[in-house]
Amino acid sequence: MRKGLQLFWLLLASIAVLSACGAKSQEDVTKGLEKKVGDLKGYKAKAQMTLTVGNEPQTYEIDVWHNKPGDYRVHLKNAKKDQSQMILRNKSGVYVLTPALNKSYRFQSEWPQNSSQAYLYESLVKDIKEDKEAKFKSTKDHYVFETKTRYQNSKMLPTQEITFKKGSLEPVSVKVMDSSHKPVVTVKFSSVEFNAKFDKGAFDTKKNMTSAQLEVPVMTNIDKEFTVKYSMADIPGITFEDEKAYDTENGKRVLLTYSGDKSFTLIQEMAEVIPTTSMEMIDMNGEMVDLGFSIGALTEDSITWNEDGVNYVLFSTDLSPDEMVMVAQSVQGGAIK
Repeated sequence: MRKGLQLFWLLLASIAVLSACGAKSQEDVTKGLEKKVGDLKGYKAKAQMTLTVGNEPQTYEIDVWHNKPGDYRVHLKNAKKDQSQMILRNKSGVYVLTPALNKSYRFQSEWPQNSSQAYLYESLVKDIKEDKEAKFKSTKDHYVFETKTRYQNSKMLPTQEITFKKGSLEPVSVKVMDSSHKPVVTVKFSSVEFNAKFDKGAFDTKKNMTSAQLEVPVMTNIDKEFTVKYSMADIPGITFEDEKAYDTENGKRVLLTYSGDKSFTLIQEMAEVIPTTSMEMIDMNGEMVDLGFSIGALTEDSITWNEDGVNYVLFSTDLSPDEMVMVAQSVQGGAIK
């Protein structure tokens, strides 16, 4: 009986040792992720991104292509609206294509190396590698990291939770959180194809504009009227002061004024659509910034973007760059000013 018990306890001890040997540490997983990125020739990924800023969550479909060393194609589509934008990086530069307007915006940008990108695999791994205080846990099927972010508005969105599949190390989800640990941006990956193959011209600007316009045609017969959108940002000491509308050649232009310690002005007007016979290339001043629902251009005292065929310009000498991004992300339809 005693021998039987001894064998039993020895067997349990052996199982415990084997289990401990099989468990990977945070350092092991991090090295595994770095090796995965280093060995990759490229990838394709599909994901759904939800932005919860303001009153209503906004959901977007994301299609990501990356071919080493520097080719990127990120297609952002709003499932409920005829809205689409595409970020392209190729040998010629960094472009943002807006098919509905038949316009291409060119940026002098280090994107995507200059900040966190919740839908780019190598960016997530870089965030983990650079955060020496990153938290880690292992579940039955996943590895989960909590890291600092490298966003332009990292004070507003300081941390993120990144989940990978065990074994394949595919990204599963990313939750970008505010200072209260509340998810503001959530990305859920539906498919990831490592070492994907790409056709010739897969990252060509004109070819991608043409293919994007098959899904979202160039706008015609534009209604000169539009629904005015207001800032839903919760910044202490700011109050809505005034709304003025003017008639222009393109329709109405609306100026919203917010006063207080952090005063700002928000301008809205219909964008000009370029005929399909030619595509307009616009060189942008400022830093390219991802607002989630759109790509904007951020300068020292302004941020510009386009959504649903409407141009938005936010001016302020009081708001910090972080605050300007936050206000821009909060601009939504509704009667609340």
